[in-house]
Amino acid sequence: MIKAGIIGGSGYTGGELIRILLNHPNATIDFVFSTTRAGKKITTAHPDLLGVTDLVFTGEINKDVDVVFLCLGHGNSTSFLKENEFSKDTKIIDLSNDFRLEADAVLDGKTFVYGLPELKKEEIKKAKYIANPGCFATAIQLALLPLAKAQKLDRPIHVNAVTGSTGAGVSLSATSHFSWRNNNVSWYKPFTHQHLGEINESLHSLQENTGEIFFLPNRGNFTRGILATAYTEFDGSLEEAYELYNEFYKDATFTQVTEEDINLKQVVNTNQCHIHLHKHNNTLLITSAIDNLLKGASGQAVQNMNLAFGFKETEGLQLKAGVF
Repeated sequence: MIKAGIIGGSGYTGGELIRILLNHPNATIDFVFSTTRAGKKITTAHPDLLGVTDLVFTGEINKDVDVVFLCLGHGNSTSFLKENEFSKDTKIIDLSNDFRLEADAVLDGKTFVYGLPELKKEEIKKAKYIANPGCFATAIQLALLPLAKAQKLDRPIHVNAVTGSTGAGVSLSATSHFSWRNNNVSWYKPFTHQHLGEINESLHSLQENTGEIFFLPNRGNFTRGILATAYTEFDGSLEEAYELYNEFYKDATFTQVTEEDINLKQVVNTNQCHIHLHKHNNTLLITSAIDNLLKGASGQAVQNMNLAFGFKETEGLQLKAGVF
């Protein structure tokens, strides 16, 4: 059994990590750190765990845990690691955007590997420090990587993706109140979303010159999940496209390519990504669906932990969606 610590355990991603790790056969939670809830029961922030755990938030950290997950706001992981040193044997998995880009991947001698298993599995297996991908970035990369690998992503790419309200985090804002979000849809950060940086770096690692991505993110009136649609010109047939995708993901434990139409409900509450292809004249439409808190955050973090410690990739992540 490995000992895990969670930094910033009162938010959505922290809560999902606690839920997964409590049921992981090879890991135990050593501490859950929170500056705002130290001394309070975990269930005060995560009532879904009532009757499941008696864990209490702490304001102290154990520097000798085997793995620590950083569930902090963007920009806060860097300052936390500068102020808190873990043992040389502790693996660190960061869920913020602090270390995802190549230019930001090194901090005080720690080099973070980008943690998208479908692209970097072998590197993750040997990694000590892992930068977990963003949620939109995960859904969009998984939709486009096979085309980049085949050098067929050289024309403009249009992406439209809608995310649930949990993607904005637990803190309230003008656009996360129920009265605003319910029965409502809106776009934000058109063509400038911060996840484009990591998306482009991953695609360019497979194809040097790719077409420009025009990404329009949308807020949905539901709590969790991302449905992304991407389309670009593709000269081959639909059958050839499916061959590319099936080959690329043949060893991907959690990414499924299907010829059946997909919807968001079939992946929510799982670590799965489902991908569907559709051809219209010379345009290929790729649809991908993930749970933003699991495959887009905490589930993928545990997937990375499993790889880094040599566990079976599915340990703790055999979760089922509720489709009705």
